[in-house]
Amino acid sequence: MASGESADYYEILQVSPNADSETIGRVFRFLAKRYHPDGPDGGDPDRFAMITDAFRVLTDAERRAQYDARHSRIRAERWKLLDPGPAENEFASDLRIRTAILALLYAARRQDVDQPGVGIYELERLLDCPSEHMKFHVWYLKEQGWIERLEDGRFAVTVSGVDRVSAEGTRPGPLLLPEGGAGDS
Repeated sequence: MASGESADYYEILQVSPNADSETIGRVFRFLAKRYHPDGPDGGDPDRFAMITDAFRVLTDAERRAQYDARHSRIRAERWKLLDPGPAENEFASDLRIRTAILALLYAARRQDVDQPGVGIYELERLLDCPSEHMKFHVWYLKEQGWIERLEDGRFAVTVSGVDRVSAEGTRPGPLLLPEGGAGDS
């Protein structure tokens, strides 16, 4: 698959890279039912194809090992957005993380306005922020109205969030997001 080079199968299936085959299968069945083209609402053939590709790779031990090696290498090169640098204090560090979240979601929205979502696992990995801390930042940004949770569970920047990023002049560096949105919830 051409998009296999850039597609994040873990994000597509909304699972952790540590997920076992049973979990992947369970999530696949749920998402496949939701997006199947023959579904009651017409489904989403493109999304269904991505989910199916992700399932096939992640449930085949040999293909998954190859994918994981490539995935790690691509990620390391692709996501060099936030240079943590020394934070003067916890507040400065928190502000830097929230600014980076907004910048990432802004870049995802610009890259694909129709599928702008980035999953929570992806945000945690990109920003090297533990889930217990990420929950606080996501809560804050949602309460401010700068981000929203999409139907598929991913997060996206809102119009207010775009205005906030523009007003602050926050600009992500070169950023290549996975095809079909940035994936993971």
